[in-house]
Amino acid sequence: MSPLRRTLAAVAALLTLTAATACGSDAEAVGQTATLRYQGSVGQVTLPELAADLGYLGDVRLDWIGNVTGGPADIQATATGQSDFGGAFNGAIVKLVAAGAPITAVVSYYGSDAQTFQGYYVLQDSPVRGPRDLIGRKVGMNTLGAHAEAVLKTWLARGGLTPAEIARVELVALPPVNTEQSLRARQIDVAVLGGVIRDKAVANGGVRTVFTDHELLGAFSAGAYVFRDDFLRRNPDTVRAFVGGVGRAIEWARTQPRETVVARLEQIIARRGRNEDPALVRYWKSNGVAGRGGVITDREFTTWIDWLADAGELKGDRPKPGDVYTNDYNPFATGGGAA
Repeated sequence: MSPLRRTLAAVAALLTLTAATACGSDAEAVGQTATLRYQGSVGQVTLPELAADLGYLGDVRLDWIGNVTGGPADIQATATGQSDFGGAFNGAIVKLVAAGAPITAVVSYYGSDAQTFQGYYVLQDSPVRGPRDLIGRKVGMNTLGAHAEAVLKTWLARGGLTPAEIARVELVALPPVNTEQSLRARQIDVAVLGGVIRDKAVANGGVRTVFTDHELLGAFSAGAYVFRDDFLRRNPDTVRAFVGGVGRAIEWARTQPRETVVARLEQIIARRGRNEDPALVRYWKSNGVAGRGGVITDREFTTWIDWLADAGELKGDRPKPGDVYTNDYNPFATGGGAA
């Protein structure tokens, strides 16, 4: 079962409990929480962690409860109340909301631009050049049902493949650290690579790009942080401080010299004492967030709403972007929030 399907099953099992607790939450809440539980990522610094270190979260404190390996699992933890916020690919958020999960996206946190993107790579001697060449071949990616799969299938559909032909492209979930090795061992035909792992693979030589998500879609924000709806109702000021702080961290990183950002990330990893290797953050180039301060646009969700609906992944009426996200907590949406 894919991570996203497990997410949907877990959320479905808890929807009744969610409704019951949400009904009484406003009356029961006397004060707003100042502590947010979250999951981090090994060897990396999340934008909320950067915002906290820069002093941009005000009185809001972060409570690290462990690490997570993928977006679907992260928003599952939020939807089921194990964490207070989580982040994932926008298409995964759409699918979860369409299934009835009581969550709302509030600020973008990653995306693709000319510096930071996901590429679809083959060996130099591969016959794969265009969409039709992938029929019957294997594509390795970090997780199914998320960013890499959605971008790939969008590229295949735009290349003229029918749903039946697209179904013949085999998707293989692989740990990112093993994907390049699997490609070179010819266990897969195409490897989806991003960040430092992509940079290392390219530096090692012998691979070439088939296409990138940036080439396909231009600069765009691809993922957002979500909160449960009952949490938003109980803690609007806390969420506002969180979103504004994350937005300021985005702009700080966007305007600082790269060396300054990398040094700050290394310091954060060293100070938090989780016995991590800081090598990954030394390859940081950008967060790839398109909107100023993480402001979300309709396009960043309609792209995936349309794709999921056309692929038959959404049951019933397709959700509207306004059903999935809000900029109400983001001061950058109204011209504020200067770093």
